[in-house]
Amino acid sequence: MTGPIRVLGVDPGLRRTGWGVVAIDGNALAFVAAGTVTAPLDGDLGSRLRALHAGLAAVVDRWVPDEAAVEQTFVSRDASATLKLGQARGIALLVPAQAGLAVAEYAPNAVKKAIVGAGHADKGQIRAMVRVLLPRAEFDTDDAADALAVAICHAHHRQSAAARAGAVVADSW
Repeated sequence: MTGPIRVLGVDPGLRRTGWGVVAIDGNALAFVAAGTVTAPLDGDLGSRLRALHAGLAAVVDRWVPDEAAVEQTFVSRDASATLKLGQARGIALLVPAQAGLAVAEYAPNAVKKAIVGAGHADKGQIRAMVRVLLPRAEFDTDDAADALAVAICHAHHRQSAAARAGAVVADSW
C-alpha cells in the first residue's frame, strides 16, 4: 500500500468507548480525529452494546481506517464488571472486523510503555505524551486520549507484527 495508512485505535468501555485515528506515512505520524462513543447509562445491556456498535460503525464509515487496534481488557476482581467490559470489547473488535480490517490487540501496559516508556503510567502522563507525539491532537475525554495511545502503539509495532506474520507464513511452506 502506498501513501498514508490510517489506524483506528479503540479504548473499549461499556459507558464510554474512546476512539482515535492516526495517519502513518513512512515514519511520520499525524492526528486525524478522535472522540468518544457514549452509551446510555439507564438502558439495558443490549441497548448499550447496540449504541456502542452504531457509534463505532459510524466512526469507521466516516474516517475509513486501513487497520485497527484495540486495547485488551484489564481483569479486575469484579468478575461481573470484567465480563460486561469484555462484551463492550467484543463490539470494539467486531466493528472493524466487519469492515474487513485487520485488528491488532495490545495489553494496557504495552500501550503505556510504547507511549510513556513505562508500563505503569497514569492518565495524565498518557494525555501529555499523546499531545507531544501528536501536537495537533484534539480529544474530548481520557478515553479518546487512550484510544489515540492505542493507535500510536500500533503504529510503532505494526511493522514488527507484519514481519512476524510473514515469518509464520514462510515457516509453513
